[in-house]
Amino acid sequence: MKRYNNLFEKICEFGNLLRAYKDAGKCKRYTPAVMEFTYDLEGNILKLQDELLNQRYHHGGYHEFYVYDPKMRKISAAPFRDRVAHHALCNVIEPIFDRTFIYDSYACRIGKGTHAAVDRLTGFLRERERE
Repeated sequence: MKRYNNLFEKICEFGNLLRAYKDAGKCKRYTPAVMEFTYDLEGNILKLQDELLNQRYHHGGYHEFYVYDPKMRKISAAPFRDRVAHHALCNVIEPIFDRTFIYDSYACRIGKGTHAAVDRLTGFLRERERE
């Protein structure tokens, strides 16, 4: 298996953390948590970077709530700041892991998903009908 070096440094790079902030805030731009983080964006990213680099970062508590569509489910949401850290990690490791997955792995992959899996299955079933 190939070795990768300096992954932690890549995760902590300011540019990666800024990209992670943008990814974590997609479609949530005007929520209070995102607006609060954005108010001092540079300071918040630099603080997060410092905590990561100096191994002082601690994950915050989850916010729990219920949704009722189509049935009642309990949702546990990480604080926005922690979601930025999650995205920063995924930005670095996702391309590494994605290369190792088989073609027909569809969950949580860019360009894949439920619709792509159904389309692929439909193609296999139609091919089998022709046999």
